[in-house]
Amino acid sequence: MEYLILKNPVADWLVALVVVAAVAAGLDAIKSILARRLAVLAASTEAKWDDIAVAALRSTKLLVLVIVGIYAGASFLTLSDKAQLFIGRIAITAVLFQVAIWGDHALRTWLKAKRAERSEDPDRITSSAAITFLVRVLLWAVVALMVLDNLGVNITTLVASLGIGGIAIALAVQSILGDLFASLSIVLDKPFVVGDFIIVGTMLGTVEKIGLKTTRVRSLSGEQIVFSNNDLLTSRVQNLRRMESRRVVFQFAVSHQTPAPVLRELSEMIKEIVSAQPQVRFDRAHLNSIAAPSFNYETVYYVDNTDYAVYMTTQQEIYLAILAGLEARGVSLALPMQTVHLARGPAQAEQPVEQAAWTGEDDAKAT
Repeated sequence: MEYLILKNPVADWLVALVVVAAVAAGLDAIKSILARRLAVLAASTEAKWDDIAVAALRSTKLLVLVIVGIYAGASFLTLSDKAQLFIGRIAITAVLFQVAIWGDHALRTWLKAKRAERSEDPDRITSSAAITFLVRVLLWAVVALMVLDNLGVNITTLVASLGIGGIAIALAVQSILGDLFASLSIVLDKPFVVGDFIIVGTMLGTVEKIGLKTTRVRSLSGEQIVFSNNDLLTSRVQNLRRMESRRVVFQFAVSHQTPAPVLRELSEMIKEIVSAQPQVRFDRAHLNSIAAPSFNYETVYYVDNTDYAVYMTTQQEIYLAILAGLEARGVSLALPMQTVHLARGPAQAEQPVEQAAWTGEDDAKAT
């Protein structure tokens, strides 16, 4: 008499076990061979898709392969409908989770490759991080719904319940959602990206990270400034990294003792000094006002270099050259003072004496 286990002969169970082992080992071997050959191909090319495929294949879980093997081995056994349904659902669930793991690893590998290119193009890493996060969330959400549907859960009712619950949650965390959508706006519209030097009100610094809720900026003095994305998006942001040239306006004043011919020469002198500087475009230099203590000149020029150190060096050279030019022409800078001239005529010179004598007589009579 043949011994039965769950209404199946021992021989059938042995066959099923062999099928499980063969399928799991075979799938694992195929995965290893493909991953190895793709790794060799990836090492010889600069393309990113093969690196992504290698990372996805290497993330294959042995447990999933064993479950697929069990599903294949179960076909050699006589099982009840409930048992077959259970094994089928477990196998589909495992495959769905494995697909999600493949996609998740592929996205993370793609993002890692983008981060490696951060120094070349910081705009990409800012957009890629947010897009990768959203796609990963969407991927796992879809897989979770498919798993629940496979397990017999009515996802239509669940989705409707999630919609109502989502409204309530949105009202409760609207400030957080505001920062989240502000983050998406920053990523898509790109008013600034990681590495940009920005000014927000009285605070300025270099953007280090654009997160889902906050943006972190490293100030010139070294501390980290954390901005709420929603507040940052509603503020006026000056992005100095995208400045193509720097417009410079400066003024200086010369003494009222300066002769008119020399005043006319000063505009031409300033033009020659500014035009001689490298990476500078001269705009204008004029005597723009005659004030109480001085003659005032205004000069405008453009520096075709956004580096602040270059701008300061250029401005210093211009100032020193102007001072040397003024000294060579005997012109002095105006000082903040006023000179009062007192004039006295002949009649006015005698009047105080007469007045003094008369005043003396009047005083004598009074005594």
